[in-house]
Amino acid sequence: MSDSVVIIPTYNEKENAESIIRAVFSLSKVFDLLIIDDGSPDGTAQIVKDLQSEFNGRLHLIEREGKLGLGTAYIRGFKWALENNYEYICEMDADFSHNPADLVRLQQACQEGADLAIGSRYIDGVAVVNWPMGRIIMSYYASVYVRIITGMKIKDTTAGFKCYRNKVLSTIEFETVKFKGYAFQIEMKFRTWKYGFKIIEVPIIFTERKKGKSKMSGGIFNEAFWGVIKMKTKSIFKKYPKKS
Repeated sequence: MSDSVVIIPTYNEKENAESIIRAVFSLSKVFDLLIIDDGSPDGTAQIVKDLQSEFNGRLHLIEREGKLGLGTAYIRGFKWALENNYEYICEMDADFSHNPADLVRLQQACQEGADLAIGSRYIDGVAVVNWPMGRIIMSYYASVYVRIITGMKIKDTTAGFKCYRNKVLSTIEFETVKFKGYAFQIEMKFRTWKYGFKIIEVPIIFTERKKGKSKMSGGIFNEAFWGVIKMKTKSIFKKYPKKS
């Protein structure tokens, strides 16, 4: 068993599932892999099952009934990772918008002192490939907005490519996490920051998916816009004891 696990939520990712699994297991660093599938009607889970015997107990699958939300999928995965005593717990998308090779750099950042390493599109300018300009502007200024409201100094506040140390996820009270969609990524960074953990941004190049359909929607952005204000307001009345 490795000390590191990569968590990938899936919904209708049959076109990417086998490729992303093989890409993660091809890395020189040893990562275990947990797929959390939300009842994909396209057979994504079956693809994972068919590959499990090939990877000698390193490929794991949790199947959930129905599309229950990105945030709840990650929280389910985080709890599983903590129960299985992983020290480094990574999250990434299934569609190759995150380059699996960058997992090594994120883990290394944590090994060298970070408590949370973020694969950042905006730490060195704008590093996004094949997005329309309107979406780049929306994403970039969403992070600016979050920084203004929360006070965090993170450049890519909405990033979903990350590596946590075990102690961070052991500290966060998952039952109090409110958001399920786009804002979930913001809330997890905010809580990590409020507890005083060390956060480092690692520059990456983000590439729009080539296969399958994006899960983004206007409702997701609405949740983030209003959710950040509510999150900040509630944090004023909550004490976050600093962790060592």
